[in-house]
Amino acid sequence: MNAIELLKQDHVTVKVLLEQLKNTTERGVKTRTELLRRIEIELLIHTTIEEQIFYPAFKAAGEKDESVMWAEAKEEHRTVDSLVLPDLKQTPPSSLEFAGRAKVLKELVEHHIEEEEKEMFPKASKLLGKQKLAELGAEMEALKKSMKQELHSNAA
Repeated sequence: MNAIELLKQDHVTVKVLLEQLKNTTERGVKTRTELLRRIEIELLIHTTIEEQIFYPAFKAAGEKDESVMWAEAKEEHRTVDSLVLPDLKQTPPSSLEFAGRAKVLKELVEHHIEEEEKEMFPKASKLLGKQKLAELGAEMEALKKSMKQELHSNAA
């Protein structure tokens, strides 16, 4: 699987989880807690493979426009990882505030996904080419697999 296909597959997974979270109620504390845990893991892995492998290759292959796009994408990751997600995790799942914060998380992530898929990925396809995208995809898949194993062994 090439890098862009892999990232798009992750996007689908996270969007489904966020939609499921949005459809929960204050009574679904266990469901909300479990969905939030899964979303956090998916976002952590996705962000890591993007920032360590895909983004540097994209930035290196591009020029100023791509560097600006890279900086914005990293800032969107930081906003979710450092501000929105920690706030949501500290919010009681049985509260109305949880639903509001979950909605903000969903909107931020979906905005980020849309920008990547409509702007960054088409540029990356042209700049990097099929061979490089395949190499990056293999590298990203390997990192993703090792992170999942590590996270699951730590959780056990």
